[in-house]
Amino acid sequence: MLARAARLARVRDAMRDKGVEALLLSLGADLPWLSGYEAMPLERLTMLVLPADDEATLLVPALEAPRVAHDRRLFALRPWKESEDPVGLVASLVGTRRRLAVSDRAWAAHLLALEAALPSARFEPASRVTSPLRSVKDAAEIAALEAAGAAADRVAEALLGGEIRLVGRSEEAVSTELSERLVQEGHRRVNFAIVGSGPNSASPHHEPGPRIIGEGEAVVCDFGGTYYLDDTVGYCSDTTRTVFTGEPPREFVELYEVLEAAQRQAVASAVVGETCENVDATGRNIIGAAGYGDAFIHRIGHGIGIEEHEDPYMVSGNGERIVAGHAFSVEPGIYLEGRYGARIEDIVVATESGPHPCNRSDHSLRVVS
Repeated sequence: MLARAARLARVRDAMRDKGVEALLLSLGADLPWLSGYEAMPLERLTMLVLPADDEATLLVPALEAPRVAHDRRLFALRPWKESEDPVGLVASLVGTRRRLAVSDRAWAAHLLALEAALPSARFEPASRVTSPLRSVKDAAEIAALEAAGAAADRVAEALLGGEIRLVGRSEEAVSTELSERLVQEGHRRVNFAIVGSGPNSASPHHEPGPRIIGEGEAVVCDFGGTYYLDDTVGYCSDTTRTVFTGEPPREFVELYEVLEAAQRQAVASAVVGETCENVDATGRNIIGAAGYGDAFIHRIGHGIGIEEHEDPYMVSGNGERIVAGHAFSVEPGIYLEGRYGARIEDIVVATESGPHPCNRSDHSLRVVS
C-alpha cells in the first residue's frame, strides 16, 4: 500500500506540473500500477477517476467488484449496476474539470462516449503523465523483473542444454513446450513463444507454424510471460536465444560472433546518463561495420515492466537519458531473408553501479538436436 500511496502522490505532482486536472485510467498498465487492480478487457467500463485535487474513485461493473482488493486509503470503490450509465458516472466525478488525460489503451468506444458526455473537455494521453514515472522501477519492481527473468532463464537453459528436442518437431510443438515450461517455472501467463526455424528464423516476429524443424538449421526462440512475485501485479519476462541444429556453416558462426559482440557492447554502454539512442547505435555500428547493417531491421530494445513493451525505447531519435531504475531489453538481430537469422536478448536494469542483466543464460552459439 505504501508504494502505491507514494505513486499516487508522484502522479498528482506530475499532473499539477502538466496542468492535467484529472486522470481517467481504464485498460492498460497504469490502472494496476496505481490501484493493484487489473481490469478485464470487457465492453463494460472500468475507470479510475483520479483528480489532481480530490480523492480517487474506481468505477467497476458490479459483477467485477469482488475482484477488487479495495484499500479505502487509496481510492473509493463505486460498483455500477447494469441499469446505470457508467459514462455519466465518470462525467459526474469529473465535474467542471476540463484538462483530462485518458488511458492510452482505453477503448475508442469509451473515449468517444466520454467526449460526447464532456464536450468542453480536452483529452490527452495519460502516458504523458504516467510513463516517465512508470519507466523508473522501484526496488520491489526490480525484484519482480529479476524473478521473472530467472524463471525465463531456466527455460532458456533447458533449450540450450538440449532438453527441448527440436529436430523432427514442428515450430508449433516447440512453442507449446516453451509455453508450458514458462508456466511450470512460475509464470501466470505466457505472452508469446516465438519459434522460427530455417528461413523463418529471418522473420523477427514469426508466428510458429506446422513447419518441421530439420537438421542444419538456425532456430530463434523468443519467449516471455507475466510473473507474479506477489498476488497483486505481474511483471514481464522476455528473452531470446538462438541455437543451431547440427554443425553451423562458417558464415553463420561469423555472423553470430558479430551479433554476440554487438549485444555485449550495447549492454555495457547502457549506463546511467547515456542516451537511449546511443545504446541502439552502439550495437548497430558493430553490426554495420561487419557488413550486416541492412539486416538489422528493428530497434535494439524496449522498456519492460507490467507491459511487455513500454518506455524507454532504445531507438534512434530517442535522446532520453538513462536513469537508475530504467528496465529495458537489449536485443540486436541479424536476418538474411530466405536463409537464416539470429537474435540475442536480455532484460537489463540500469543502476548507479552499471547495467544489471536480469537474464544470465549462456549467450554462446549452442549446437542442439
